[in-house]
Amino acid sequence: MASPTIRRRRLSAELIRLREQAGLSVEEAGRRLEWSRGRLNKMEANKWTRPDLGNIRALLDLYSVTDQAQREAVLTLARQSREKGWWAHYQDIWRGSLAGFEAEASLINTYEDLRVPGLFQTEDYATAMLKGGQILDGDQIRRRVEARLTRQGILQGETPPTLWAVVDEAALTKPVGGPSVMRNQLRHIVDMSARPNIYVQVLPDSAGAHAAMDGPFTILNFPDQSDPSVVYIETATSDLYLETPEELTRYRLIFDLIRSSALSPDSSVEYLANLVDRLS
Repeated sequence: MASPTIRRRRLSAELIRLREQAGLSVEEAGRRLEWSRGRLNKMEANKWTRPDLGNIRALLDLYSVTDQAQREAVLTLARQSREKGWWAHYQDIWRGSLAGFEAEASLINTYEDLRVPGLFQTEDYATAMLKGGQILDGDQIRRRVEARLTRQGILQGETPPTLWAVVDEAALTKPVGGPSVMRNQLRHIVDMSARPNIYVQVLPDSAGAHAAMDGPFTILNFPDQSDPSVVYIETATSDLYLETPEELTRYRLIFDLIRSSALSPDSSVEYLANLVDRLS
């Protein structure tokens, strides 16, 4: 799908390119348009929700973009940026832009250390995990589980992303929800790993210290070269999105290292199947 999250990000990058091509600083462009201090900064930093088409036209005029095809391409990008993704329905509980990035990703590399990756979680596992947090009430838990299951829909489409997950053994042996819930959860991962676009590797305790000891992360890559990759890191209170070349290189190296330390995909499926048998 055409994710408005990605379109807004691309629009911000295009506005920066056009301003620099026109030889204007942010301050000079804002002064000429008589805009309040910081408005253009926010636009270029992608700190907007629904881009205003009038503002975009004013910038195109200021930057002397007269080619009608180019103007229409930028305005189309702005219109797509104003659309709402499915996750807008969960604004009351959804935090950050992860779903928007996932919606258009072509390759997702993820590492989890203490829990099953969200894109693999069953309803019972997700419910038990959220209950274990002892913070949310029943309605909040139901809404979050519903959003999480809806989010998994990206793996069901005609052109689903490739998902490569490295999961620490600790996440697979922790009895979230009890033996029955974990047994069904592990079976679900085995079933998912049979799909041609999904790869699962178990990082065993026997690997000892490894490159991702600092915690879980996700690298999202996109089919269009104009959309740079992004690293997503979740904390208890906020989401981090890392985009600099140095940060991306670092996390790609970490992922390659833990992937080399983990069991192969085939051995990982065998491990999961044996773990299911033990829980039975």
